[in-house]
Amino acid sequence: MKKQDKYVYPAIFTFEEGREIAVTFPDLAGCATSGENEQDAFNMARDALGGHLWCLEKDGDEIPSPTRLRDIALASDERAVLIDIYMPAVRLSQEARSVNRTVTLPAWLNAAALEKGINFSQALQSVLMNDLGIRG
Repeated sequence: MKKQDKYVYPAIFTFEEGREIAVTFPDLAGCATSGENEQDAFNMARDALGGHLWCLEKDGDEIPSPTRLRDIALASDERAVLIDIYMPAVRLSQEARSVNRTVTLPAWLNAAALEKGINFSQALQSVLMNDLGIRG
């Protein structure tokens, strides 16, 4: 499956008095979010779309074709909006994200490192990169 650099999908913004703006994607089951206002909903929609498509790509799942705006039936409190996403940026952010790891150290080593102000995350990254032959 060839990965595309850019995708554009319709999102449905649902407006209900006193509630956040709900955002769903008719072509992407399970892809939904919400926002406090239109700008927030748009930003959240873009994040949700990128994350959803990244997961589909990663799992090797088929990425459905987007429905044309004119073919989407809307209720009176809904509006269709096109959301675009640039996938190289999404892929890079997922590959470069940090993860938490729990490590166990002898108490004396922990105390000595704390006394010297050593950043545990940086020290562990440095050692792992050295052991793996990776240049930062």
